[in-house]
Amino acid sequence: MMLRKVLIDTNVYVAWLNGGRHDEVMLGLGRVRYLSGVVHMELRAGAKGLPARRALDQLVRAYRAAERLILPTDEIFEAAGKVLLRLRAGGREIRRASLVNDVLIALCARSIGASVVTSDSDFEHIRSVVPFHLETVPIAGE
Repeated sequence: MMLRKVLIDTNVYVAWLNGGRHDEVMLGLGRVRYLSGVVHMELRAGAKGLPARRALDQLVRAYRAAERLILPTDEIFEAAGKVLLRLRAGGREIRRASLVNDVLIALCARSIGASVVTSDSDFEHIRSVVPFHLETVPIAGE
């Protein structure tokens, strides 16, 4: 079986943790999962209670131990600025933090040859200006 590298977006983690959705993505065979430092930040910002923070701590520990926590480099930040410039030239509003974060996530995935797994349509817009592998899953509730 050939393993595929995937970097899972925040919305997939939230759908899995809150509703048990996307078990195949989160637990299924055939994938080597990576965690973006940007996704870690977004999950941390949303972890309101102690049980959520403890679950996140455990998740991050596992990724760190496996050396699968991916952080944006200076080169990724530079490329992100260029991608955002192109998106703005194409008429996109780029001041939303979530779009900036998504650009960083996409470029981190690209840097390791991984697919982004998401239900967020912003990634299609990003992919229109920079190539990267993308796997979309249904939005929670669909």
